[in-house]
Amino acid sequence: MSYTQLAVTSVLLAGAIDMWAIRTRLLISKVFWTSYAIIVSFQLLTNWWLTSRNIVIYDRHAITGVRIASAPVEDLLFGFALVLGVLTLWVFWGRRENQRAARARK
Repeated sequence: MSYTQLAVTSVLLAGAIDMWAIRTRLLISKVFWTSYAIIVSFQLLTNWWLTSRNIVIYDRHAITGVRIASAPVEDLLFGFALVLGVLTLWVFWGRRENQRAARARK
């Protein structure tokens, strides 16, 4: 499987977990997209710095060749999947903890 295929698969998997498996539905919330806009700006800055200085080098045959801020678009896909995955679990576990605390108060 190529880097591109893995990146696309990770986005689809993270989205499916968010929308249907755990049902946090962050993808349809303004808060998520606002948070992601802040995060992606720093990701672009970091990716640009690492790739433009050849600290991180990609095999041309493993990526599409489309770059944003000097980094392959696949990095943005992986970053999106990671952010969505972490925030999905954060919200899920936070809700569970709140439910446990509410039960304990009764």
